Amino acid sequence: MSASAPITAAVLDLVAHDMAQVDGVIAERLASSVPLVAQVAQYIIAAGGKRLRPVLLLLTCGALGCTKEQRFNLAAVVEFIHTATLLHDDVVDESTLRRGRPTANENFGNPASVLVGDFLYSRAFQMMLDANNMRVMQTLAEATNVIAEGEVLQLMNMHDASLDEEGYLRVIRSKTAKLFEASARLGAILAGSNAHEEHACASYGQSLGTAFQVIDDVLDYDGQAAEMGKNIGDDLREGKVTLPLILAMQRGNTVQRETVREAIQSGCVDRLQDIVDIVRETGALAATRQAASAEAQRAIDAALQLPDNPYSQAMVTLASQLLERRA
Repeated sequence: MSASAPITAAVLDLVAHDMAQVDGVIAERLASSVPLVAQVAQYIIAAGGKRLRPVLLLLTCGALGCTKEQRFNLAAVVEFIHTATLLHDDVVDESTLRRGRPTANENFGNPASVLVGDFLYSRAFQMMLDANNMRVMQTLAEATNVIAEGEVLQLMNMHDASLDEEGYLRVIRSKTAKLFEASARLGAILAGSNAHEEHACASYGQSLGTAFQVIDDVLDYDGQAAEMGKNIGDDLREGKVTLPLILAMQRGNTVQRETVREAIQSGCVDRLQDIVDIVRETGALAATRQAASAEAQRAIDAALQLPDNPYSQAMVTLASQLLERRA
C-alpha cells in the first residue's frame, strides 16, 4: 500500500457519514420491477471504487457550508451517470475486467449492459428533477451531453497514430473531467455561492479529473494488473492513443516511433514489452506524470480560493495524493 493511502482514508472519512446517506439513496433508487435491471446495476455499483465524483460534490458542499439534504440526491445522480458510462464503455471497448473482476458485459452480455446503462441515465434525470433547480439541470444535462461527445471523439481517434496532445486532452476533458467539473460545480450551486467560488469549484473539478485520467493512462504502462484491476496493455489493444504514446513518438528515434505507430494502428500487443520500454526510455512516462502534476497543481490553486476549512483542505490533499495513485 502506498504512503498516500492513510491520507486518502482521512479524506474519505471526512464525508463518510454523508456517503452513507448517499448509499441509502443509491440503494433506494436502483429499485426496479425488472429483476435484471437491479441485478446488473447492483453488480457494477457493488464493484467498489472510491466514488470520487460524489465525494467531490460532498467536499465542495462542505467547503462552502452547504448542508442541504439535496446534496445526497445529487451525489447519487453523478454516481449513476458515471456508472452508466462505465457500462457503455466496457461494451464499446470489449473489456472483460474492471476493478479486478469480470465486467458486467462479460457476466450479463452486451445487450443487458447497454440497456441497464440507459436505465441509469434515465433514472438520474428523474432524480435531478427533485432538486427543482434549473442551474442543476442545466449543469447535469450539459455534462451528460459533453461526455457522450467525448465518447464519440475517442471512438473516432481509435488507432489514429497522428493524434496530438491537444486532441488527447480534448477527449479526456470531455469524457472524464467533465463529470468531475459538474460534480464540483453542483456543490457551489447548491450552496448558492457567488460566481468566483463557483468558477473555482468547476476549475478544481476539471483539473482534478484531467489529472486523474492522465495518471490512469500512465498506469497502463507503469502498473500491475493486480493493483489496477484491469489488464496491462488494454489501452493499446483497444487502439487508444494516450499521452505516454504521443510523447514517446515525439521523443523517440525513427525505429521507436515506427514501433509505437504500428502498435497503435494494429492494436497488436505482441510487442507490449517493447512499447513499455520505449515509453520509459524516451522519458515519455516521466513527462506524462509531470503533465498530471501540473493539472493537480491547478486543482490545488483553485481549492485554495475557497474558504479555509477541513473540507477545502481535504480537496487540496486529494489533488496532492492523486499523483501517488497506483489503481
